[in-house]
Amino acid sequence: MSNTTKTLAVAGAVAAALAATMTAPAQAQAKEKCYGVSLAGKNDCAAGPGTTCAGTSTVDYQGNAWTLVDAGTCAEIDLPDERMGSLEPLERDLPQG
Repeated sequence: MSNTTKTLAVAGAVAAALAATMTAPAQAQAKEKCYGVSLAGKNDCAAGPGTTCAGTSTVDYQGNAWTLVDAGTCAEIDLPDERMGSLEPLERDLPQG
């Protein structure tokens, strides 16, 4: 393999690695926290006082537990009984006791 071919191969690999690194933050920004949409034990984090993090919600659609969803879709998620997701914690469907 000639030096020119090797140089082009290395340059291509470096360019591909840089492109992959630069798209990662854009993908991370494509999600947002949506409160009140997860089933019990299926939240991503922040399930309120007395809980730690992921999987700790104890009530379906718990208002203070969030799940990451695609940005801009939180309020459009189909939930029972006219519930809606929220970008802020909700005071509904909280555990009793």
